[in-house]
Amino acid sequence: MSEISSGHQYDPGRYEIRLKGHLDSRWAAWFDGLSLTNESDGTTVIHGPVVDQAALYGLLRKLRDVGLPLISVTQVESDQPDVPTTESR
Repeated sequence: MSEISSGHQYDPGRYEIRLKGHLDSRWAAWFDGLSLTNESDGTTVIHGPVVDQAALYGLLRKLRDVGLPLISVTQVESDQPDVPTTESR
């Protein structure tokens, strides 16, 4: 096992999580203020910074409890703007 030096500061990751179905914007508070975007293809994208891996697992647990199918979890570059990515059709 490797050790993490006490001087290491974790840089939060930015994630984009896509669900099948739409969530109302009021759910953003339950997801620690992450942004929710309902897409025209019937999916919801939850996006924003996640402080560490434990927080990501907690977020995924909350998503499981909502009951909407999980489509994808993507870590995005921290220098990209905090907007959901959309595929060109």
